[in-house]
Amino acid sequence: MEQDQLKQAWLHEQEIAHIIGWDFSHIKGRYMEEEDLPWDYGQIVRGCLTDGKRLLDFDTGGGEFLLSLGHPAAMTAATEGYPPNVALCRKRLLPLGIDFRPCADPAGIPFPDAYFDIIINRHGDFVPQEIKRLLKPGGVFITQQVGRDNDRDLVRLVLPDAIMPFPQQTLEHQRRAFEQEGFRILRAEEAYRPIHFYDIGAFVWFARIIEWEFSGFSVEKCWERLLDMQRTVEQEGKISGTIHRFLIAAQK
Repeated sequence: MEQDQLKQAWLHEQEIAHIIGWDFSHIKGRYMEEEDLPWDYGQIVRGCLTDGKRLLDFDTGGGEFLLSLGHPAAMTAATEGYPPNVALCRKRLLPLGIDFRPCADPAGIPFPDAYFDIIINRHGDFVPQEIKRLLKPGGVFITQQVGRDNDRDLVRLVLPDAIMPFPQQTLEHQRRAFEQEGFRILRAEEAYRPIHFYDIGAFVWFARIIEWEFSGFSVEKCWERLLDMQRTVEQEGKISGTIHRFLIAAQK
């Protein structure tokens, strides 16, 4: 493509960069990440579930992962705070009998003390003290988190002076927080794995969606750097970076 065509294509990706739930299907096949983590979050959660256990998924997004578990609706609860996802969850989860409650405050989740056997949270916010309050004795919290180093090499390609948004998002820091609340750590693992983009339009869409990492990004602002990335894609077939994930399973 000529530069004018590239710019128009990238501006279009920038304009349509909106999602409901956590749906990245728009760039499916155009990028790759999280396909080679050393653990299977879903398998770990399913390994702890039985039909008689009461489950909470907070920061559930659009409820996609929660529904994939197939847990009995009468024993399932969820929260979400992002308004478009709240509307989606009301439409998707409430008719199934799942106890969905809007909540944007991880320190004030609207359920009684010692109410849940299992609490899960994937890529959302959490407060160990509140998890402790909500879990029954012996209850388990399982989370997969995005670490502080996530996509930093990609961020630097377009925004070299960008500040790290969540410097305390490390396995060691979060593990200590749970241990200080008296939790027993069942699993604590960390991983750095590649992320690939096969066209720069997909990267533009992604960077606009993950705005907390790519703060201030726009096609206009980063135009010359995006052209450099385009040349790399033409030569090597992709642009690559690094994701940072960690997993904690902790028992009250």
